[in-house]
Amino acid sequence: MKRPLAFLSLGQAGLHTRVGLVLCALAASLLLVLGGLWLHATRNAVHEEVEAATRVSEQWLRVVVGELQALPPDVRGERLLAVAAGIGRVRANVLEVRDADGQLRHVSPPSAYKAGREAPAWFADLLSSRLPARHLNAGGFQLSLLPDSSRAVLDAWDELLGMAGWALLFLTALFAGTRQALGRALRPLDQVMRALDRTGRGRFDTRLPHFDSSELGRLARAFNGMADRLKAAVDDNVRLETAREVAEQMRSRLEDERRAERESVARELHDELAQGITAVRALGGAIVQRTTEQPALHGHAQSIVAVTGEMQDGVRRILHRLRADAAGLAERLAQCTEAWGRQHGIALESRISVPEDGIDDELAQGVLRIVQEGLTNVVRHAQASRVELTVQADEAELSVRLADNGCGAGRGLSGQAGCGLGLQGMRERVALLGGHLEFTSPAAGGFVFEARLPVNARRVVS
Repeated sequence: MKRPLAFLSLGQAGLHTRVGLVLCALAASLLLVLGGLWLHATRNAVHEEVEAATRVSEQWLRVVVGELQALPPDVRGERLLAVAAGIGRVRANVLEVRDADGQLRHVSPPSAYKAGREAPAWFADLLSSRLPARHLNAGGFQLSLLPDSSRAVLDAWDELLGMAGWALLFLTALFAGTRQALGRALRPLDQVMRALDRTGRGRFDTRLPHFDSSELGRLARAFNGMADRLKAAVDDNVRLETAREVAEQMRSRLEDERRAERESVARELHDELAQGITAVRALGGAIVQRTTEQPALHGHAQSIVAVTGEMQDGVRRILHRLRADAAGLAERLAQCTEAWGRQHGIALESRISVPEDGIDDELAQGVLRIVQEGLTNVVRHAQASRVELTVQADEAELSVRLADNGCGAGRGLSGQAGCGLGLQGMRERVALLGGHLEFTSPAAGGFVFEARLPVNARRVVS
């Protein structure tokens, strides 16, 4: 249902205007009540005035009629008409003289007081009193006094117009004075609004001055206290975020160092120990081939070949443990996602499926870094409440898909120091691994990135 335009306009008016209109409405209601009381008193006054004038006029006419009774009948009528014409209009009454046949012989002339003007009919109906006519007989003539309150009603109407003008002037002055007084009293609220706007734009050092008004003083103290706590919280968050970034960088460097150390140990084992064992096994095999006719020597040579084979298998197992494999990647991803979910309180659903055999260490490390950077991007930019992570691999390809229900496209590519690699960094990392990265924003909302990486660089110990 649509509200009337007047209510919409009043709702959109300022506080000064609305308060002024409310006060004017209350004052107007009081004036209307006073006007009703004035109308009631004026109606009674008009009634008493007309009735009193009618009684006086009737008594005076009775005296005149009594004097005319002493005159001869033939001159009595002419004398009565002459007296009536001389009298003119009797106070607040119309005088009519009719002969014995009922013909009108005389009527009072219109009043000269405010001649040509009449009060509105509705106003006259409110104040007029229906007083009965008074009749007198004077020797074959009938005199009638008809009460007429039109002049008294017109006086009341003029008085009402004057009071209405003064009331309108009073309401206008009240409205203007209220607006001016409220504007002066609420002028500090502009400072409060500007301070709130500055704080909303990130200026947490904004403070309000001390106000003389006790109410505004409490408001200023509350705002300044809130701003102090907000600034302290922001500083704590910045320090915490910085500490997290430093810890993440240290952890990344430690992992890189451990990875480099593992690779170094693996290379040493492969280059030194594995080659020596292979050489011993080759010599043993040669002895086996050439001592077929010497059973004692042939048996020892076969033992050498068997022992060196077991040693090669042991070295191979050690090298596999030193390198990242699929099972190790799944475990590290599970630990990473569990810790991230506890830290940020965002629902995370993960589906990780990788083959049993080992994959390239560089690819495993790259997948872990891509997932970590993607989750960091969700916290920084997505404003999401739910995240889905899917990691699947087969013999040819490994795919990483991260989807959230956040703000979708428009998230910036972070390139600042301390902000991680961002989406652009993930794209570069995927390109170095020979893969492909796609970003999409579904129609239902959210943000999805999917990386497809080839599994074609396995390191096999010979």
